[in-house]
Order: sequence, then C-alpha cells, then structure tokens
Amino acid sequence: MSKKQIATTKAPGAIGPYSQAVATGNWVYTSGQLGLDPETGTLVEGVQEQARQALSNIQAILEEAGASLDHVVKTTVFLKDMNDFAVVNEVYSTFFTEPYPARSAIEVARLPKDGLVEIEAVARKK
Repeated sequence: MSKKQIATTKAPGAIGPYSQAVATGNWVYTSGQLGLDPETGTLVEGVQEQARQALSNIQAILEEAGASLDHVVKTTVFLKDMNDFAVVNEVYSTFFTEPYPARSAIEVARLPKDGLVEIEAVARKK
C-alpha cells in the first residue's frame, strides 16, 4: 500500500505530527478540520462560522488531492455541544447535495483550541 501526504496552504497546516490528508489508491482521508482561518491560524467566531470554515478547509484539501465534496462518502462531525446540531446541519446542507455522504455526529468533552466543531471526511476520487 502506498500513501501520499496531501498538503495545501488554502487550509490550516497540521498543528501536530499528522497530515492534512492522506491519499491511498483512489481514497482520500482528511484529518479533522476545525474552523481555523488558514491565513491567521485562529478560530473564527461562533459555531455556524466554525462549521462553514471547517467545511471550506476540507473542500480545499480535497481539491489539492484531486477530489471534491461531491466525492465524499463519509463524514464525522464532532460537536462541543449537541445542541448545536441543527445549526451545523444547516451549514452542512449548503456544502453537500444528494446523495448525501454517510455521517456520524458525536458530542465530545473538548476539541483542540477549544473549537466548537471539528469535521473529517473520506472521499473516493474518480
């Protein structure tokens, strides 16, 4: 099995010993993306904007890998507060179209940088 590191300056750089994404064969696995502005490295304000930024970061990473949001088959959404599920869902629905990717949503005790939402994705390139 060969794997290729995916990196773009259009999304925040990894803040630890991991890759923004890894591609193997036709598959791309993104690391969890917070709502970090790639230019400043800081979290944007509010759960709605953090969700939008996290998905924009995923989109940029997938494009670097030769894929797109249309290729996403599975996402995992980590929420600081499950009460934000509906707000995140509204944002999420503006990034994906039917057939929607499979998805899990999990409430967690804490996210890196005290983020409110983190999203990861798995995509299959053509």
